[in-house]
Amino acid sequence: MSRIGKLPISVPAGVTVQVSDENVVTVKGPLGELSQKVDPNITVAVEDGTLEVKRSSDEKSQKAMHGLYRSLVNNMVIGVSKGYEVKLELVGVGYRAEVMPNNVLDLVLGFAHHIYLQVPAEVKVEAKSDKRANPIVTLKSFDKQLLGQVAAKIRSFRKPEPYKGKGVKFVGEELRRKAGKAAAK
Repeated sequence: MSRIGKLPISVPAGVTVQVSDENVVTVKGPLGELSQKVDPNITVAVEDGTLEVKRSSDEKSQKAMHGLYRSLVNNMVIGVSKGYEVKLELVGVGYRAEVMPNNVLDLVLGFAHHIYLQVPAEVKVEAKSDKRANPIVTLKSFDKQLLGQVAAKIRSFRKPEPYKGKGVKFVGEELRRKAGKAAAK
């Protein structure tokens, strides 16, 4: 039995879960609505405030899907009730971030041009710049997959380099630093 898949999912108050005939799980909550199509061999049962994810047999592919779909449905329930947040830190001299109208993020990352990113409407963006501190970009959403995708896209514009640590990194991320040429002597 999958250790993740067999865990029940508790549904908090204010969140409703529906499973359609086509095996589509829809979760509605105070922050939004999410839906996920589930593999036909996996069944999702809703009973008095908990969700159970079960599989029909012990085939290897179904074992893999069991834990996956349980995690996806759990992320949906947490997302519509509490939401998710990711913070990115811009490390480098002159690196800036600004939120423009229509949810457009303007990034200055040491290139000869500005980088403009149209952020989806489901993701709320906030840019904070204090004196003598690195700018922080905060992303909030109820959709964990979309939030991670947007955060990875922003990070891909200028990944942190190992010598000085300049670039876009997650807050709290530990970087592997290299010594450089001077340390070789």
